[in-house]
Amino acid sequence: MAPLLEARNLRKVYTKRSGFFGPTDENVALDNFSFSVGGDEPVFIAIAGESGSGKTTLAQMLLGFVPPTSGSILYRGQDIHHLNGPDQMQFRQDVQAIFQDPFAVYNPFYKVDHILSTPIRKFGLASSRQDAENLILDALAAVGLRPEDTLGRYPHQLSGGQRQRITVARTLLLRPKLVIADEPVSMVDASLRATILESMYNVHQQYGISFLYITHDLTTAYQVSDSIVILYQGIVAEAGDVDRIIKEPQHPYTQELVRSIPLPNIDKQWIQGDDSMGTEAVDTITPQVVVGCKYAARCPYVMDRCHAIQPPLYQVDPRQVAACYLYDTTPTLEDDNLTDTLHTRPELRR
Repeated sequence: MAPLLEARNLRKVYTKRSGFFGPTDENVALDNFSFSVGGDEPVFIAIAGESGSGKTTLAQMLLGFVPPTSGSILYRGQDIHHLNGPDQMQFRQDVQAIFQDPFAVYNPFYKVDHILSTPIRKFGLASSRQDAENLILDALAAVGLRPEDTLGRYPHQLSGGQRQRITVARTLLLRPKLVIADEPVSMVDASLRATILESMYNVHQQYGISFLYITHDLTTAYQVSDSIVILYQGIVAEAGDVDRIIKEPQHPYTQELVRSIPLPNIDKQWIQGDDSMGTEAVDTITPQVVVGCKYAARCPYVMDRCHAIQPPLYQVDPRQVAACYLYDTTPTLEDDNLTDTLHTRPELRR
């Protein structure tokens, strides 16, 4: 049976011309990304990395909002950009999104009830008004919201955390197979992040819905995900079981990210002396066409060949791959497809 959603060798290049007759500059946002989500067994996968690493580009391509420069995205074996009407509707129901801004998804002229009633009507989820009301009440209860505190209000009358949890409730109404959550907690107060993440994780556990959680925060990625992919300037630096990667990072970039996480004891210094990159690291370097490893300029272990050819993904463990020549004595990942590495067996999960 074909996977629910499959990415095959995805590559996205943005071009910009300098003047009318000037040269064309190319920025590689994502390069050679392959994995799949089956839909039978729910998974919670995190995609992490600095700003500019290609995370949002990946999410937009998987949702069909942005076409890939090369490669393909398949929904149950069919290219998502060639789906017919019924298949397109089924794709939109099975693959849902939670976006970063908890206010932008709302129409300020409508009460928040509108964002919940619209999918019920559009997808024919209820046979009567009472059925629709029951579905909304159940969805709100699943994310820890009371109808008397939310329904009948306009978006500006709710907190960012309430608005974001309503979008989770809206997603739950459709009973999707996969939710792509793009930085869902980055624009809410720190005190509310745990609540929203808990709502997402409960939906994942109770309803068997897979999540692709896109974030720049390794701490939250570790708390909720089973597997993780570390992106750096559009390239997969490391991927696999989240417990192994956070506790035993193999790629120098992942090691840098993990060392940059602040310790909870304020009397102690950060583990990493260089504070140029924190938990919410920002990369100001625009991804360019680079020959060799894109991390070579920052890597303390750089070798001559790192500047010549991009290293493949080495299988450093059955549950972990790293794109680094430090591990060239281990086998390479076949076809660079992350599926088997990310879909670890239940007994191996933390």
